[in-house]
Amino acid sequence: MATENSRSTENTVAVLGPGGTGGLLAALLARAGHRVVCLAQDRTADALRRDGITVRSPQFGEFTASVEADTELREPVTACLVTVKHTALEAALTRIPPAALGDALVVPLLNGVEHPAALRTRYRPDRVAPAVIRVESTRVAPGVIEHGSPFTEIDLAGDGVPRARLEALAATLTAAGTTAHAVGDETAALWAKMAFLAPFALLTTRYGLPLGEARTRHREELAALVAETAAVSRACGAPADPDAALTRYDAFPPAAKSSMQRDAEAGRPLELDAIGGALLRAAGRHGVPAPVTARLVREIRAAGH
Repeated sequence: MATENSRSTENTVAVLGPGGTGGLLAALLARAGHRVVCLAQDRTADALRRDGITVRSPQFGEFTASVEADTELREPVTACLVTVKHTALEAALTRIPPAALGDALVVPLLNGVEHPAALRTRYRPDRVAPAVIRVESTRVAPGVIEHGSPFTEIDLAGDGVPRARLEALAATLTAAGTTAHAVGDETAALWAKMAFLAPFALLTTRYGLPLGEARTRHREELAALVAETAAVSRACGAPADPDAALTRYDAFPPAAKSSMQRDAEAGRPLELDAIGGALLRAAGRHGVPAPVTARLVREIRAAGH
């Protein structure tokens, strides 16, 4: 196991919520020589200051990176990655006062499609750069990250954000080990993630089954969810291919579980409103029927999650 301590003042990146996703990105950026400030609760901040972040990963190896940590952002940074769960977003944002950000990009890596508008009411609209990340990474203890996927892919967007800023951050993240791209269409990027995530999350959570069993035993519902989500996505101005989505589900490992299902199993709050609720609100705005989605959201709520 290697320990990385080098630092560069070229980029200072804040990470709000150094959990599975944020902790991984914080460690990779710190290992690449950037100054990283993790923003978290006192207990987590103390652990990170003392022990750094340890990553165990088939893609990146095992290493420990030193980071700074605080409970609140107190100085301007180049970018602030927002990597908390949607259920914790409102409380977490108190840790990044708008006045402290300077000219920083605010980069939410959250599920759902509604958070960019909310962030733009709080921060400079032309500095909010929504991103989509494809990764499987879990925090097993404060400052200990297990990264399981053989990929870490990020699409950076942001209507109105200077393209050069997006490309510079994408280059920084790619040099740190991820595969990051600046993409031109924020709506398409967010809905591409939503169109895959919503059926996966709703079906596996409703039935408490891994994807392999869910896609076999509840095939008709999966197909209906995919069709409804694709129709809403198209109504919102983003392309969608239901057949390609079903093929992608079939190619996934049968033991795969959605993050919402894992949260349900652990008794944690669910991102049901950010995913299912947002999908139904968009369907309502555009007059797109989504009866299967509505029923599954109702049944998950009725189960007390």
